[in-house]
Amino acid sequence: MKKSFIISCLLLSVATTFAQQPVITFQKTEHDFGKINEGDGRVSTIFEFKNEGMEPLVLSNVRASCGCTTPTWTRTPIEPGQTGTITVTYNPNGRPGRFQKTVTITSNASNPTTKIYIKGEVLPKQAKPKNEYSIKMGNLSLKGKMLDYGKILKSANLTQSIEYANQTEEPIKVDVLVNDKDNFLTPVLSLEEIKPGEAGTLNVNFDATVCKEYGPVDRSLYIVVNGKRILTDEYRIAVKADIEEDFTGVDLATAPIVEVEHEIDLGTVKAGQKAIGKGILKNVGQQPLYVRRIILPDDLVRFSVKSNTVKGGKSTNMIATTTTMKDGNPLVPGTYRRVVRVLTNDPKKSNINITIVWKIEE
Repeated sequence: MKKSFIISCLLLSVATTFAQQPVITFQKTEHDFGKINEGDGRVSTIFEFKNEGMEPLVLSNVRASCGCTTPTWTRTPIEPGQTGTITVTYNPNGRPGRFQKTVTITSNASNPTTKIYIKGEVLPKQAKPKNEYSIKMGNLSLKGKMLDYGKILKSANLTQSIEYANQTEEPIKVDVLVNDKDNFLTPVLSLEEIKPGEAGTLNVNFDATVCKEYGPVDRSLYIVVNGKRILTDEYRIAVKADIEEDFTGVDLATAPIVEVEHEIDLGTVKAGQKAIGKGILKNVGQQPLYVRRIILPDDLVRFSVKSNTVKGGKSTNMIATTTTMKDGNPLVPGTYRRVVRVLTNDPKKSNINITIVWKIEE
C-alpha cells in the first residue's frame, strides 16, 4: 500500500511539472503557396503560435531545411496565454518546379521540437525576347559582324550573309567598303537605304578561284553608315576562310611527293645572337612540287625555301632563322620550339608541320 502511494505521488509530480511547462500550439502547421512566378521574387507566410502552458515560452532556434527558405520569429519570451509568430520566406529564383520545405522549431516547451511546412510550385520565368540585331554600327543594327567560310577548296565560290536593320526613327543609308586588292570578295546590299523598321541583307561572295592565297585568309569589310567612312573595328566585318588545294582529278601515280625533315635544330646560342639552320625538302614524285605558302607562328622565327618549285627527283634547302631577342629585350635562357606550317600541292601532304628548336644559354 505504501509503495502504491509513492508511485501515485511521483506520477502526480510529473504531471504537475508538465502542466507547468510552456506548451506551443499552432493555428496551422502547413502553408501551400500554390503556383507562384519565379520572376515575382520572394514570397512569405506567417505561422502564429500560442503558449498554452504555465511558464514563459522561449524559442531557442528556428531552422529551415534549405538556404532558399528564411525564417524570422518572435525572440522575446511568450507569456502564458500570449501569442508569437514565425514568418517563413521562400526565394523561388532559379528553382522552377514543385517544392516542399521544413522549418524546425526548438523551444523550452513540453514538446521541445516542432515542425512546420511550406510547399508550392514555382512557374519558370518567361525568357525575354532576344534582340537579334544586337550589334550596333552607328545607327545601323546587325545580327553579326563576321563571315566565316571555314575550310573551302580553291575551286569554291561561296556566298554568306549578315542581316541588318533600321531600329531608329530616321532613314539610314548603307554602303560597304572593300579593299581593291581583295577582288575575290564581292559584297552586295539588298537595301542601300533602309526606312525605319526595315531590314536588309549583306551578301558577300567569296571566290576562292580568284584569291591568290592558300591557307588562312583574314580580310576586312567596312560598313559605311549615312556616308561616314570610319575604318575602325566598330564598323568592321571580319571575313575568314581557310583555302585548301582541290586535288580532284589529280593522278596520284605521278603526283608530287614530299620528303622533309620535320625538325630543324638550330643548336645553342648566346643572348643577343641569331641562330641559322638548314633542312632538306625533297620531291620524290614525278610532277613538280609547289610550296604554296609558309605560315609562321610568331616573329621569333623566319623560315624560307630556296625555291618554291621543286621538280620531280629534286630537292631544295629550307632555311630557318631565329633570334634571342624580343621587343629589344633578351629572351629568358632555355629551350624554345616553334612550329612552321608549310602548304604544298602534295595530295597526301598538303599541310606539313616543321618544328624549329633552339636553346639560349645562360
